[in-house]
Amino acid sequence: MPHPDPPTVQQPILAPHEIPPGVQEVILPSGERALAYSTEPALAPPPLPVSAPPAAQPIPAWAKSTALLAPTIGGGVAVAAVGLSAAAPGLEAASHVLWSTVAVIAAGGAAAAALIGRIKARATAAQRPHITQHITSTGLFGRANGTINHR
Repeated sequence: MPHPDPPTVQQPILAPHEIPPGVQEVILPSGERALAYSTEPALAPPPLPVSAPPAAQPIPAWAKSTALLAPTIGGGVAVAAVGLSAAAPGLEAASHVLWSTVAVIAAGGAAAAALIGRIKARATAAQRPHITQHITSTGLFGRANGTINHR
């Protein structure tokens, strides 16, 4: 039994305004019409007519205040730099004094902790009781008896 021919599908015909940009309608050598992508770049739209330049817009208030503050802030930074450079020897000496003070405090704290530890050890050694236990039992499952001595 021979196979039937496949049914032919009628493609819808698009109106020229429905064809997307970059796609063209072409006629194939067989006479059939088809849509194809264009390999040539699309033409640029015509330039807009030259009109009058746009009107100048006023400068916003925040831009004006920022522009006025910039030299003031820069001057303040410059004065602070000059002041720090003049005070540098004194600041260096102050930092040495601070580091020395920190070292003395740390050494004193360590010495105080060691001294307190020794005093506390002597005080608790005299008060610590000595405990002894004597436990006896007879047999594997016998009852255990014991004594505890505190001295």
